Amino acid sequence: MDINDEAKEIVQELGTAINSAVEKSTEVAEAIERLREAGYDMELTLRLEIALRLNSLDEEIESEDASLELTDEDMRTLRRMKIRIEEEE
Repeated sequence: MDINDEAKEIVQELGTAINSAVEKSTEVAEAIERLREAGYDMELTLRLEIALRLNSLDEEIESEDASLELTDEDMRTLRRMKIRIEEEE
């Protein structure tokens, strides 16, 4: 799907806001400091994917089942960032 320039700008702003929130997080800074104190240097790379679709009242949109596999470490990191993942049964 092609998105217009306004949507591209808003998505860019969202990415910047998320990056800023992570950079300013005291939990992230404290965890990085603890790693350094333990003798490790680190590089943090986060991958953000944003999917857009147009709102439509006239069309029924079907979604495909998707799965996401997270490790225990992934879950701990998300919890520290105050991101909650709800698991469906």
